[in-house]
This record gives sequence, structure tokens and C-alpha cells, in this order.
Amino acid sequence: MALPAEKPRYTFADALTWDEGERAELIDGEVILMAPAPSRVHQGISGEIFRQLGNYLKGKKCKVYAAPFDVRLFEVDGDRPEDVDTVVEPDITVVCDPSKLDERGCKGAPDMVVEILSPSTRKKDLTVKLRKYIGAGVSEYWIVDPDKKKVVVYDFAHEELPAVYGFDSKIPAGIFKGECEVDFAEIYEYISFLY
Repeated sequence: MALPAEKPRYTFADALTWDEGERAELIDGEVILMAPAPSRVHQGISGEIFRQLGNYLKGKKCKVYAAPFDVRLFEVDGDRPEDVDTVVEPDITVVCDPSKLDERGCKGAPDMVVEILSPSTRKKDLTVKLRKYIGAGVSEYWIVDPDKKKVVVYDFAHEELPAVYGFDSKIPAGIFKGECEVDFAEIYEYISFLY
């Protein structure tokens, strides 16, 4: 990626001027280059979560998006939207407020975010992004760990502690009051030949 002259802190406005050849995230103004395309297991899980959420959301106000989809995060009582220095690409994003959507993605906190761990993103997804999602006001954050066949669900709007599920579970989406469940047994069956 050809970046402009070295700066101590980049913003979303800077990112708009960069070449589109490589994918990158901005976290606290620092450019984080993204790894090459995820594994087939990662893509299989992502596709199935997207499909199940999409089927539930058909005809509803909330919309689901798969990566690459830019989410511009800012602290609830902090940054002004024009000074955003954190732009992430969650694997799956659910947005229920249409005013947060524009041609560039989501501006502000989505309602739900799903990240699927891979060796190159594990640490960032478990720590840095968790902190950023909490600070921005994301309601629900799912961390899918294909290696351990576990899903950790942070329902910030309703629970203080995360819930942990296995790949044999139907996991309720808290933002939909449990009316929507993602069937990980079905997902595991779909991807099991990839292991």
C-alpha cells in the first residue's frame, strides 16, 4: 500500500485518498494491513452466518453485511465523526439504524458484529477490537473460534459476562431478543469436510 507522507495519526479522510489495491484497517490512527484472503473454513463460517442472519432479516429494517464493509467507529462521547481514526472491517456487520449507512459503509456503532478468528487476527479481535466495540457502543459482539469450535458472545446491552457456546449450539442473537438463532451445528456440518 502506498501511503502518503508519514503521519503520527491517520483518519478516515486520509484513507479515502489511498489506492484501493490492499485492504487495511485503521485503529486509533494506526494503519493495520490486512492479511491475504482468509481460509476456506473462515469463509465457509462467514458465508453461513451471513446466510442465516440474512434469511431472518429478509423484509426487516435491519441489514446484514459481509466483509469487506467499512465500519467507522468513534467513542460514544469522544471523537467527532469527521475525525474518525478507527475504521474496521468486521467479518459480519448488522445495522438496524438506516441513518448510520452511507455509500462507504457504516458510520458509528453497528448493532451487532461478528469476527471469525484466524492466526493473523486472533490477538487484535480478542483485545483491541473488543475494547473499540465496547467504547463505540456496539450492542453485541460474537467471536467465532474455528480452532476451538467455540463462539463467545458479548451481549453488552443485556449481560455483563460473555456467554460461550460450542459448534453444536443454536446461538440466539440478543439484539433480536432471541427470535433469531444461528445454528452452528448446521454450520459445522457444512464446513466439517474442510477440517
